[in-house]
Amino acid sequence: MGVIEILLVALGLSMDAFAVSLCKGLSVERAEPKNALAAGAYFGAAQGLMTLLGCLLGESFRVYIESVDHWIAFGLLLLIGVNMIREAAKDGDCKQESEPFAFKNMILLALATSIDALAVGVSFAVLENINIALAASIIALVTFVLSGAGVYVGNAFGSRLSRAAETAGGGILILIGVKILLEHLGFLSF
Repeated sequence: MGVIEILLVALGLSMDAFAVSLCKGLSVERAEPKNALAAGAYFGAAQGLMTLLGCLLGESFRVYIESVDHWIAFGLLLLIGVNMIREAAKDGDCKQESEPFAFKNMILLALATSIDALAVGVSFAVLENINIALAASIIALVTFVLSGAGVYVGNAFGSRLSRAAETAGGGILILIGVKILLEHLGFLSF
């Protein structure tokens, strides 16, 4: 998996955090740099660490699943993508909170939005030619930047973009899963 594909995975994974950051931006009267940094730090760190954790877990049973690894990667990315699209379709607007950037709120949201990264980390473990440190770093950085930007965008435009962001992220992950499957089945070669 190349850097471009990792960037696309990072973009897809970061859409949950971006959508939550939009809501966080909506919940404050005026977005400040400390709000953007907090969102970026919580969500970026969680995405990167969960990707690493998923890869470590996947490595422990890689030997048992090598013959079907491409199906596992495809299945996980498909499930994550479909779930993101399904969640985006639900009617759920941003909630007003009294302390939107409090530690307890942010840590729970960071963990909730990074479960997908754990599954992607498992799929990375079964793929060959992937530098997991680079992949986790890219995922963390992209999520950091988009989450920070999401606070400002949400503050300016509201929650209208959160559904579109999650739908786009889900679609990207599904397409990458299909590409992995088609490459391993010999229909594509890069």
